[in-house]
Amino acid sequence: MAAYLIGHITIKNDTHWQTYLEGVRNSLLPYEAEVIFRGRLFRVLAGKHQHENTVVIKFLDQDTLQNWYQSKKYQDLIPIRDKGADVTIICYDA
Repeated sequence: MAAYLIGHITIKNDTHWQTYLEGVRNSLLPYEAEVIFRGRLFRVLAGKHQHENTVVIKFLDQDTLQNWYQSKKYQDLIPIRDKGADVTIICYDA
């Protein structure tokens, strides 16, 4: 069953964020993950949403997603991520 990671993002420092994005691109390659969508918020139609940007990444399954997230390559990017943006990351099965 496919698994999807959704990141809701508010960028704080563009330089750190760009470094993080490049690292994420490289970290995803061994996991055959696919970036489905990356976009900037246009309007909230109902409810509240605090972030400006969203990314959706598709993985083969939840095990693959979790293995990527826990990988040393990704974990090493977290301090850069946290300097670059406020991020909420959630995952779903589909």
